[in-house]
Amino acid sequence: MTRIYIDCREFPSEKKCTVAISADNMDELVDAAVVHAVTVHGEHDTPAFRAEIRHAIHEMGAPRSVA
Repeated sequence: MTRIYIDCREFPSEKKCTVAISADNMDELVDAAVVHAVTVHGEHDTPAFRAEIRHAIHEMGAPRSVA
């Protein structure tokens, strides 16, 4: 499965947040991104906001071997 991510730098913010969150599962990533947005940025957990998050998700490149 391809790893997916969302990058806070793509959203306008007075905090200039640089957090990026990744996961292998769409629901897991959306849940984590919503928790971050609510607790750090004061957003509200609504179906419309979750849809916005889903549209901002990207696929990562192939994993690199570090060993």
